[in-house]
Amino acid sequence: MGWVALGRRAGGGGRLAPILSLSLASLASSLVFSTFCILTLALTLASLVSADDIFEEGKSDKEILDNLLLSTRYDKRLLPPVQDADFCCGMRWPGDATEVSNRSTTAYDPNENNNQNKNQYTQHELHRTHLRGTLTVNVSVLLLSLASPDESSLKYEVEFLLQQQWYDPRLRYSNRSRYEFLNAIHHHNDIWLPDTYFIMHGDFKDPLIPVHFALRIYRNGTVNYLMRRHLILSCQGRLNIFPFDDPLCSFAIESISYEQTAITYVWKNDEGTLRKSPSLTTLNAYLIQNQTITCPIKASWRGNYSCLKVDLMFTRDRAFYFTTVFIPGIILVTSSFITFWLEWNAVPARVMIGVTTMLNFFTTSNGFRSTLPVVSNLTAMNVWDGVCMCFIYASLLEFVCVNYVGRKRPLHNVVYRPGENPVTQKREGGTTTGAGSGANEIVACTNCGPNPCTHTATNGCAAEVRKKEPPHPIRVAKTIDVIARITFPAAYFVFITFFFIHYKGVT
Repeated sequence: MGWVALGRRAGGGGRLAPILSLSLASLASSLVFSTFCILTLALTLASLVSADDIFEEGKSDKEILDNLLLSTRYDKRLLPPVQDADFCCGMRWPGDATEVSNRSTTAYDPNENNNQNKNQYTQHELHRTHLRGTLTVNVSVLLLSLASPDESSLKYEVEFLLQQQWYDPRLRYSNRSRYEFLNAIHHHNDIWLPDTYFIMHGDFKDPLIPVHFALRIYRNGTVNYLMRRHLILSCQGRLNIFPFDDPLCSFAIESISYEQTAITYVWKNDEGTLRKSPSLTTLNAYLIQNQTITCPIKASWRGNYSCLKVDLMFTRDRAFYFTTVFIPGIILVTSSFITFWLEWNAVPARVMIGVTTMLNFFTTSNGFRSTLPVVSNLTAMNVWDGVCMCFIYASLLEFVCVNYVGRKRPLHNVVYRPGENPVTQKREGGTTTGAGSGANEIVACTNCGPNPCTHTATNGCAAEVRKKEPPHPIRVAKTIDVIARITFPAAYFVFITFFFIHYKGVT
């Protein structure tokens, strides 16, 4: 009986073993699953702790930026989100993302009071927020240097700092970090940047390399992008009145791919003029006026893109042109007038002065004009050179004329005596004649009978009427010199006065 009972007990235990083994297997799998969940939760908490700890004191800005720019949370191909329609000028953020999200999803009720409306979006604002909004990029320019102008091509070299500032909420970081801003110069290729394009300018003198720009990210997500640019500006000048013109040099910035509905450029703080560096250097570049404006539609490259324009108005160095062009020209022209005070037959001296002044003027004029652009219309410099050369050439022709007249054979055998009255002349036969009617003048009388005789004019006889003898050629030559001494300087003075008043008034 005992063996039977034992067998029965053994048989019952055999049926219980599969049940126990199944229970143990279920328990083991539950323990494994629980352990896996615990490990997963621990790893998640550890990652969260490490992600939050990345912003703690002692971490470098590189580590913070590496975390901010993870591909799971940041995509540089996307524009920074603009979630608040009231956000102005890319400089402030009214609230955090949660608050804005709650506000943006709140339904608009037109029956609410005004105080509630101040905290709610209008239907237009909700629609704008839904469409992401328009990113505002603040722009400012700081002048660093102005280089010498190039008259031959109307180009000026301008060096400046271009600052662009916008808000990117994806780049905000914890206030527990000891960094007021992050230096992101080495993450330049990983951050979204405006594709700012320079239009209406000349050439870039230097390439954009890392040492020529700075990139900072502030706690609230404001991004400050600063670049140094060295432009060779193509200016607009009035070469027809050079050097009395004031060249206007302009350049503009515009987004190359984003339309105005996506990006809007504004001048920071609505500044109407450029800021100048305290150490601004000017090398023979005289900036008299500058302005920062929005590109006019007719002057804009593309009308549906936001565009900002900088106008720089320069003036020429008048003292430079007076000392190198005008004053030497005046000296050479007036030097050619010296020949009028020399004797009419001083051929070597008068020829040397005339030819020397003409050659010197040609040399001075050509040396200066070689740097000027070639234009098809009449310019102020053409007028100056042409008229001055005409005066020099006219003085040389005056000498030729005087020398030719003075060497002519006199008519009626009139003899010229220096110091003699120009009216009284004497023939070679010894008889004196006169064209005047002085009291003691000897005249031929016809009342003395068949033979002519001579008496004084007061003798009462009827004087023989004679035609006035032509003056001696030498006296004519001297008279021409006397007239030239007055007319040439007076005419040149009138020209100089008219030239400077006219072209200065045109500006």
